[in-house]
Amino acid sequence: MKAKIATATIALMTAGIFVAPLASAHEQAYDQVSPPTMEERQSELTAAPDGQSKCVHGLAADTYACDGIDMLDHLWLEDLGLTFANDMWGWTDPATGKDYAIIGGTEGTVFVDVSTPTDATVVGILPAHVLDPHRPYWRDIKVFDNHAFVVSEQIPHGLQVFDLTRLRDETGTLTEDAHYAEFGKAHNININEDSGFAYVIGTNTCAGGLHMVDISSPTSPAFAGCFDEHGYIHDTQCVTYAGPDADYTGREICVNSNAASDGHFVSVVDVTDKASPAPIARMSYPDSGYSHQGWFTPGQRYFLHGDELDEQGHGINTRTRIWDMTDLDNPRHTGTFDNETTSIDHNIYTERRLAYMSNYTSGLRVYHTGKIGMGELKEVAHFDVYPENDNASFEGGAWSNYPYFKRDIVGVSTMDRGLFILKLK
Repeated sequence: MKAKIATATIALMTAGIFVAPLASAHEQAYDQVSPPTMEERQSELTAAPDGQSKCVHGLAADTYACDGIDMLDHLWLEDLGLTFANDMWGWTDPATGKDYAIIGGTEGTVFVDVSTPTDATVVGILPAHVLDPHRPYWRDIKVFDNHAFVVSEQIPHGLQVFDLTRLRDETGTLTEDAHYAEFGKAHNININEDSGFAYVIGTNTCAGGLHMVDISSPTSPAFAGCFDEHGYIHDTQCVTYAGPDADYTGREICVNSNAASDGHFVSVVDVTDKASPAPIARMSYPDSGYSHQGWFTPGQRYFLHGDELDEQGHGINTRTRIWDMTDLDNPRHTGTFDNETTSIDHNIYTERRLAYMSNYTSGLRVYHTGKIGMGELKEVAHFDVYPENDNASFEGGAWSNYPYFKRDIVGVSTMDRGLFILKLK
């Protein structure tokens, strides 16, 4: 293993605290996760001792199928001090210019300095607020005003707040700066950095819909409102709207991946008035399985959406749906892109004319959006972090990615192999 773990970075399972969690209802699918053995990891590490490898003739480190993407560094779960990793986000320190990857996992939230992308180094870990052995073991993170906001399905985890500027001077085991306990569990969190509001989804409040929190003073989060009319929301993106529909210019709009008891939808809600949020539109779509996550393209005209279980349920290849949001009252499904793999899609984020899609067993796929107005996407690069197969399963692979670092790199978080630092050629 690479000797990159900060001295006080911890793996709680070694202290006898960790017990394998039991998945609930929808999350039972994640019981399929079967990470490589220590021997398999060590064997692969021998093939790439420095964690750096160019993509040559379609392979990096003689292991990972790739096209147009090089591997700059790689930290295993053991390097991160985790037994399972999932979501990630990032932060660039405005004072030092340093880039940090923020990785969620079983034991807590890990901060990794990626300022030298070929020498990613763990700085510290914020332990889980509570490590509940009977709940799923992932957590999700977003950043606002130099603070990280962390939620988890564990109960009663609530919302952790951590001042990221402390990473300039502190390492090892860290402590939260504030805690919000108005919900016990949550599946995810989105933050509108323009307004200073966090939107927590999948909580045990608000019927699992939008639990809105005023974080304008980051260490004094305050309840702001609920939106429960559409039922359970699995993920959302909330923005101060600046897109083509002049009726909503300057309004605060959430576009939701709405996996509700009455079906699977993409829904649009005006949350400008937190005390009285107003539904705008709610659209079903064919071959649905589980409405999972999506992201606006720059300019907010198009929304790219992924369904987590349509590959399993309908036998289709990895699918991304294109929604034309020119009229927020009447969004139109204008195109469907199926790539060449059978993997389940997970999280997608857009930057300029590219979309970065994390697909479990087929890894990072990069799509060009130049013809999105024609209902088309084109895959232009990929890096497969799970070489075993491209099955439509949850057995391993990429959970998320972060393409917004100051440096021209992309972080990819994986359940079984930790963190990859990648670079498009």
